[in-house]
Amino acid sequence: MAAEPLRIDDAGDPRIAGFVSIRERDLTGRDGLFIAEGTVVLRMLGSAPARQNGFAAEAILLLESRVAGVAEVLASFPETVPVYVAAAPVFDAIAGFNMHRGVLALGRKPAQAAALLPSLPETSLVLAGCGLSNHDNVGSIFRNAAAFGADAVFLDETSCDPLYRKAIRVSVGSVLTVPFSRGLAAEAMLRGLAEAGYEIWGLSPRGAVPVGEIPAARRIALVLGTEGEGLPETILSSFRTARIPQRPGLDSLNVATASGIALYQIALTMGRVA
Repeated sequence: MAAEPLRIDDAGDPRIAGFVSIRERDLTGRDGLFIAEGTVVLRMLGSAPARQNGFAAEAILLLESRVAGVAEVLASFPETVPVYVAAAPVFDAIAGFNMHRGVLALGRKPAQAAALLPSLPETSLVLAGCGLSNHDNVGSIFRNAAAFGADAVFLDETSCDPLYRKAIRVSVGSVLTVPFSRGLAAEAMLRGLAEAGYEIWGLSPRGAVPVGEIPAARRIALVLGTEGEGLPETILSSFRTARIPQRPGLDSLNVATASGIALYQIALTMGRVA
């Protein structure tokens, strides 16, 4: 059970410094912290899978009119997590803009990310992203990964941080529950997956076979490229490729949409969805 709410009447109160001007802080970083926004994401932050992945709440800030509606969610946090409450003018002054959702949490990233590959099950389905720079797309990809039972998401060093506030919100908190790794160069990331026994399939409108023809395997990695340019030729020429058949006239699908279609097809092939 979380602690009893503490009232904040001054946007300059040092106790809520981590919540101040969240848009600007999104750009400059928070030294191991991140912002979780909205009731659904708050619930995910307090869930067992998020705790297993090493995430924890540092503090919670609520609009006073939202306290009663999130009482059940607050019960999933320990008493050591302070809960602050503010009226709308103070809440908006803290955030730096009109925060109509009225639910924020300051979360802490895992102290040190453990190697992800060795922790995955023998039969695994994962996504690998190369150059995914749009936070909305990254959030949607995590949401798709959770929906279709992907075991992990791997992002290369040029992909954006999935713990950016907007990415977490668009993922409806799935960024906190789907294990992920970010930081390697694309070639090193894919080489590590291949060495771990993953069948690597690059998704491209020029793919050699339809996604429905990707055979079931013990371990499969679907590789996604950035909007517009897609996957670089060095990757497309190094691994097998698949496409999502579509009517002529449009060159490709949005990468998040493509990830959902491909994940569903492979999850069906692997017996992960009925």
